[in-house]
Amino acid sequence: MATNKFETTASLSDREIQIIQLISTGLTNHQIAERLEISKRTVDNHLSNILKKTNTKNRVELLNWALYWGKVCLYDINCCILPVAENQRNTTQVLT
Repeated sequence: MATNKFETTASLSDREIQIIQLISTGLTNHQIAERLEISKRTVDNHLSNILKKTNTKNRVELLNWALYWGKVCLYDINCCILPVAENQRNTTQVLT
């Protein structure tokens, strides 16, 4: 019986989710660092931690994991609807 590699979700910080979302747009670690105004080494460390937490080996597996768990949306395909801040309980936000 085949098992799904992505059976369990991982507990990721808001910054880690932000890094995954920027990776999904095709940015390099250097470009992510510039965008977030942090060092490339910090991005490298975040990515290393994310890969461990998600049990993925590379950016491609990570993006597959993120799509499976609704952490990113790409070009309105497989788009996820995520809840907004708690003070806006009756609304949702669609990531593009």
